[in-house]
Amino acid sequence: MVRIACVGIAVQDRIYSLEALPHEGGKYVAQQYREVGGGPAATAAVAAARLGAQVDFIGRTGDDATGRQLLAELNMLGVNTALSRQVAGGRSSQSAILVDAAGERVIVNYPSPDLPDNADWLETIDFSRYDAVLADVRWHDGATRALTLARQAGVMTLLDADVTPQDIRSLVALSDHAAFSAPGLTRIAPGKGPEEGLKCAKMLTNGHVYVTVGKAGCLWLEGETLCHQPGFTVEAVDTTGAGDVFHGALAVMLAQGQTPQEAVRFASAVAALKCTRPGGRAGIPDCDQTRSFLSLFV
Repeated sequence: MVRIACVGIAVQDRIYSLEALPHEGGKYVAQQYREVGGGPAATAAVAAARLGAQVDFIGRTGDDATGRQLLAELNMLGVNTALSRQVAGGRSSQSAILVDAAGERVIVNYPSPDLPDNADWLETIDFSRYDAVLADVRWHDGATRALTLARQAGVMTLLDADVTPQDIRSLVALSDHAAFSAPGLTRIAPGKGPEEGLKCAKMLTNGHVYVTVGKAGCLWLEGETLCHQPGFTVEAVDTTGAGDVFHGALAVMLAQGQTPQEAVRFASAVAALKCTRPGGRAGIPDCDQTRSFLSLFV
């Protein structure tokens, strides 16, 4: 069993299901409403645990009811939260998510200002115990410290390179694998297409670079060669968390010694299956379900 640390944020997702996403001001009625745990690193941790990894989530929440609920849900889903910190008197982070009938979504995130950026306390964690360390970019100081400590310990590092206000180039440089969202890659390489954007990103790191492009799948570089894993066709209900789940599955497969091609194909299938159920976590498959699904495409 591989052991993985997921470092970053945990967020309470408030998901409103609508027939169509609003295009103008007005009043709208949701068909369904759910409150579930979210956040890039936290959801990646759930995916990794679902796939059989031993997972620690390392992050910050408030000590409010939301923070307690977030950590309790992670524990219930097989993720260890003993290394996380609850900030006394602090509020936890929130997201409002609108999802349309085709599963597309709009996310409005409110990162709590009560959670200190300082990550000095990560120095007390023995990162050499892990087979892989995944970090999201939403807690920049935490990602920097965790990726640095992991590399010093000779542990593989994976960056969830999404959009964030900070410049993430230094985090890409610390990563053995940097998996970008399409908007995240655009921030690194403005005006570039996926292939040229990946080549720009590759100049920042000695590791591998990838970009997920929604239904079109995932692109990555093998040397100078652009590789492509098409997306798997499913009846999408909710795409919330698909990228986070992809990163968690990618971390597990790479930690098990799979090649990037094998890891991307498996992670793409996991992310596709997640989209068949509402919320960011309910549809995450286990390894057997994923392999059964992949057997349909041999």
